[in-house]
Amino acid sequence: MHGTQRHPEMLDTLAPSVKKKRGHHPPEWVIGKEMMDHAVRSIRARAHLERDYDIPYVAGYSVDGHIIFIDRHMPKSFVYRRRRVLTDRFLIVHEAVEKSLIQLLGMHYLPAHQIALRAEQAAVRAEGIDWHYYDAFMQEYIKVIGDEELSRVPETLDLTPYRDFHDTEELRKMRANMAPCDRYEPKHKIHIAGLHPDEGNSLISVT
Repeated sequence: MHGTQRHPEMLDTLAPSVKKKRGHHPPEWVIGKEMMDHAVRSIRARAHLERDYDIPYVAGYSVDGHIIFIDRHMPKSFVYRRRRVLTDRFLIVHEAVEKSLIQLLGMHYLPAHQIALRAEQAAVRAEGIDWHYYDAFMQEYIKVIGDEELSRVPETLDLTPYRDFHDTEELRKMRANMAPCDRYEPKHKIHIAGLHPDEGNSLISVT
């Protein structure tokens, strides 16, 4: 679930822009495009992308974490300084990080969202795009999508973010317009030692 003007407190603590000083190398913690490309490929290898449904606040994920949803009306690209930039990759990073923190570490939605937002910012800046320009573009479409009538919400969509915001009216509309959605087997499984001490090393699915 991407940040929205309906809840401006989510945008108050955005990470500051990183400016490269003339004659200096960027800090080691600044993520480069090559590393971010690798991260996006890794996520896409583990989760299915679905773009055929209505998703309030632009994007979300399935309950089991195997699907990342992007609203069917969300443009796949925008023009920045005369070049076309694909947007799905940024939303994919955000949703995968957010869901992983909730699903694997048991974090509440809001702190997980804040961490995911910073991962999204890193992905945007790795592409050489000004965050404020990108965020303004996203806010415009969040508003447009949020004003649309919901007619096709995937029945497997994780409703945790909407419940955490106590958005009862949105939840009512979503539940009234659920549509069947394909379920997918996990593309990737890993061992996490000690997650379930009684069972030894557990094999769990991750996105």
